[in-house]
Amino acid sequence: MPHNDLRTLVTRRTFLRGLGLMSASAALSACAGGGQGAAQTTVAPLLAIIHTNDTHGHDVAVEATEDVQGNFSMAAVAALRDEWVKKGYEVLLVDAGDATQGMPLVDTSKGTPAIAFMNACQYDFMVVGNHEFDWGPEALAANEEAAEFPFLSANVLVKETGERRFAPNKVFELTDGTKVGFFGLTTPSTLTTTSPRNVKDFSFLSKDDLVACAQAQVDELRGQGCALVICVGHLGNEEISESTSKMVIENVTGIDLFIDGHDHSEVQEDVAGTLLVETGCFLHNIGVVAIDEGVPTGELVAAGTYDGIDDAVQAIIDKEDERVSSEMNVVLGSTPYFLDGNRDPGVRTQETNLGDFVADAYRWMASTELGFEVDSAIINGGGIRASIEKGDISLGIIKTVNPFNNDLGVVKVTGAQLLEALEAGCQAIGTDSAMGGFPQVSGITYTIDASVPYEGGQAYPDSEYLAPAAPGTRVTITDVAGRGFDEGETYTLAASSFLCEGGDTYYAFKAAAEAERPVTFGFDYEALVGYLVEGCGHEVPAQYEGPQGRITITGLE
Repeated sequence: MPHNDLRTLVTRRTFLRGLGLMSASAALSACAGGGQGAAQTTVAPLLAIIHTNDTHGHDVAVEATEDVQGNFSMAAVAALRDEWVKKGYEVLLVDAGDATQGMPLVDTSKGTPAIAFMNACQYDFMVVGNHEFDWGPEALAANEEAAEFPFLSANVLVKETGERRFAPNKVFELTDGTKVGFFGLTTPSTLTTTSPRNVKDFSFLSKDDLVACAQAQVDELRGQGCALVICVGHLGNEEISESTSKMVIENVTGIDLFIDGHDHSEVQEDVAGTLLVETGCFLHNIGVVAIDEGVPTGELVAAGTYDGIDDAVQAIIDKEDERVSSEMNVVLGSTPYFLDGNRDPGVRTQETNLGDFVADAYRWMASTELGFEVDSAIINGGGIRASIEKGDISLGIIKTVNPFNNDLGVVKVTGAQLLEALEAGCQAIGTDSAMGGFPQVSGITYTIDASVPYEGGQAYPDSEYLAPAAPGTRVTITDVAGRGFDEGETYTLAASSFLCEGGDTYYAFKAAAEAERPVTFGFDYEALVGYLVEGCGHEVPAQYEGPQGRITITGLE
């Protein structure tokens, strides 16, 4: 149901209830009932749930321009929270994951500044996102210990013991004694969307097991007397995933509200009678769900439409920003062109000039370090996290584009392994999803026929991604390093440790790396620094004004 229709539905039901034509419990069941027979109960006090997701370290306010979408400061979240308290609401502040990675502001200290900002805002809890694992299990544990609020997730298990890694749920009691229960879910794609080494000790319940886990949480919270049961998930609704928020809503009885994250979508939607909300990403919006007599009404407060600031929180952010900026503001070069690192359309769905530049940088760095011309390079589109605007390029901008500090190395792959990797990485092309595995390339020319459906075989180990049943069905490689293409030939390829460990869809590279250990050198972002400064003489050259025709996509409607 479209957002406007949902608002009309909620307003009409509130109106009918006011006339005595609809009970509050019936309104709750109809509008916020999980579509599968939610409890016939109401919440009498006014309750506001303020929610964020996928902030990714964008905690400093950015003013909108013609080319840049503005975002809030995290201090605005604290101010908005206080405003709803002053309106007479009981307020809960929650985050749906991916707060501790993404910008130098939080990356230089492995996410701890994000936790400090959230502590200052008085968050009530956060759900663990896939990128909370990016700094490794020790840093994750340190961030969890530093947080003055719990990390929730019901479906992350410790492999060795089978026990939950995080608290599964939390119950809040309102002033009149009404109980509101929350539980958290984390995307099973974490196994391949963070470096596999970071999650090797964990398992993630998915598909039917995820549904069973969610139903058990609902039942447990209802058993504790919760009048409202709310799931906060970091699941998203990407078409290629079988473990989405909508799938959970449609198969679980009794979820009254679902607050989501992960796929960076702006959502205010009725799904099988349950309100599903998501703010997008990067603090472009702050989400508010107001619950009046059990009926939830969602809204997105867009950057630029609210100017409240909590001065105490802002002071904490400013101090950390000043420290990091002194390191990151060093100018390394410039670009006369906009370099496209957008998500969709962008680096996850098509060749872009920034994808070409980053892949070329990897190949240049590898060739320079090894003393011979490396055949090719690949960067997964999900590894490129931001665009580069026209003008100066600082170290901070480079580290925003490539924030993960993955090792860069060279692995030997067969033509067959390369074809499998490209076929798997392009599996979402022709669907409504944008997949992080999409291959941006250097030294490779290939074509995708989107009119041919992706034919998946067995799922890759510890993954929801299906390996291609017949590599080459949709993808045709026409050239590698100017030598044509042969499945039986061996090629040198520069890639991040993330890909060589089987991240995203690149299990073929993991097999190659296990057969012969890759030669590694430096971090991936250092390749961009070296290529810009030494390879390009501090200025992005004219060849990157647009995409260079390395990737051709046919068969799109």
